[in-house]
Amino acid sequence: MSEPRFRGERLQIMLTPDELLVVDDFRYKHRMPSRAAAVSELLKRGLAAEGFVTAEAGAKSTDFGVTETAPKKGNGRRERAV
Repeated sequence: MSEPRFRGERLQIMLTPDELLVVDDFRYKHRMPSRAAAVSELLKRGLAAEGFVTAEAGAKSTDFGVTETAPKKGNGRRERAV
């Protein structure tokens, strides 16, 4: 087993109830010990992924989400895909 990692920084994110459900579903499906472990694994996979969109200048955090996939509407928010 590898040496334990020291994690000295805390990262706080806000999720909608639907986004949290997706994270929890991933956690339970992959038998992760905690939400933090699940989020760390998702970050690792996301950073290794290809084909993601680079943020444009002036983008806001509300322009990004976990479950939204449809293009943004005129009000700057994404509409949930049906």
